[in-house]
Amino acid sequence: MPDDNFSAMRQSIIDGAPDTASGLAQQAVSAGVAPIDAINNGYVLGMHDVGEQFARGQMYLPDMMASAEAMRAAMAVLDPEMKKLGTERPMAGVVVLGTTKGDIHEIGKILVGTLLTAHGFRVHDLGVDVAGEKFAAKALELHADIVGVSALLTTTMRNQKGVVEAIEKAGLRSSVKIMVGGAPVTRRWAEEIGADGYAKDAMSAVELARQLMEQKTPAAVVESV
Repeated sequence: MPDDNFSAMRQSIIDGAPDTASGLAQQAVSAGVAPIDAINNGYVLGMHDVGEQFARGQMYLPDMMASAEAMRAAMAVLDPEMKKLGTERPMAGVVVLGTTKGDIHEIGKILVGTLLTAHGFRVHDLGVDVAGEKFAAKALELHADIVGVSALLTTTMRNQKGVVEAIEKAGLRSSVKIMVGGAPVTRRWAEEIGADGYAKDAMSAVELARQLMEQKTPAAVVESV
């Protein structure tokens, strides 16, 4: 496929244009382009650009939301094609996401989930107002590598500690990394509650998730020997 087609895919994400992103994905499928190539050489690069521009203050939340919608539109076309072909993207890790109990904010969490998915993570979003026990149960069910907990209020961020405790109680703490985020959350708070990391925005969350997976890898190698 010509490079300018991949460039158009990338641009459709930057522009936050779901119809364009979906149409280009359908064209790629019709032309026999491997879905994985369209994802990696087109759409993911766009999502990466968006994340970087957002981090630099060159894009704002509504822009990010539009780009996330465009990414979902493209993946809605390409995911079924990958399943048909029996091809899968290399999985970066399994992540369980949710907004903590008592909190119904989710825009930031949705963006984190979209970016993680774009970068090869398999993400299960539990939604909002999620109790610690529910995080733990889903992490156990999916053999999750990472649990991500969002809180947008100072009154609900204390419930992030409850998630850490629930993961510990379920006996999963040695195998599950915990990352936290949200407007009032700080690195110091993450350390205080025993989380493994803090991300200030969606792009930082992707980088943190990658780092946490790298920390897990040596242990996995040792266990398999």
